[in-house]
Amino acid sequence: MTIRMDINADMGESFGRWTLGNDPELMPYLTSANIACGYHGGDPHVMRATVKLAKQHGVGVGAHVALPDLMGFGRRRMAILPQELKDYVIYQVGALMGFAKGAGTRIEHVKPHGAMYVMCSDSDEYAEAVVGAIKELGGDLILLLTGRRVAQAAESMGVPFVMEGYIDLDYDARGELILERAKKPRDPSQVAERALMLAREGKVPVRDGGSLPLAARSVCVHGDAPNAPAIARAVREGLTRAGIEPVSLSHLL
Repeated sequence: MTIRMDINADMGESFGRWTLGNDPELMPYLTSANIACGYHGGDPHVMRATVKLAKQHGVGVGAHVALPDLMGFGRRRMAILPQELKDYVIYQVGALMGFAKGAGTRIEHVKPHGAMYVMCSDSDEYAEAVVGAIKELGGDLILLLTGRRVAQAAESMGVPFVMEGYIDLDYDARGELILERAKKPRDPSQVAERALMLAREGKVPVRDGGSLPLAARSVCVHGDAPNAPAIARAVREGLTRAGIEPVSLSHLL
């Protein structure tokens, strides 16, 4: 049986005169694009252009939703109610849905960003809020995230869920991501090897040695890494050479 794997990246995070990443060079190597919706990055013009670029390359379109924290790039926690988180998600997905409809395509998935990602992974209430938002939106939207709480909430509410793993960040012995304030370049061949390990063996390496199990079916490449296109190319080519089929999230379920 052929193993299938999604390759996702955060895209469209530029806004105004500020540019982040190299979306045109990165997009051809992805199968899913998480497009910023204006709260941590992105603006209406960038959203439209990024949706168009994803469609051009046959890449699945997803909403990359965040806390309303443009100055902090969505990486600062906020003391909010679960209902507020739910409303933030629906607001942002709705905006991207408009651009997707205008481009003749649709949104396949939703992925939280930064502090919202961590909050949903750490809290049952926030996990249930993000899952509830997707259920309310309907349309077979897939939640892309990681963690037991989110997986359980998605299963209980009947929301499609795909676990993701990180291959250009390190994990500690507890399975927590070791975050970088600014992305550093990684060796593309080493990142590709991590992707193969995750796809074939269902585990990720730990920085201090050994590995941890992770039942992920999507790998994330950070679009703001200095050499993100080279990393994504190495990952995609490595998976393909190994007989693993790169597909978008909608083709995994």
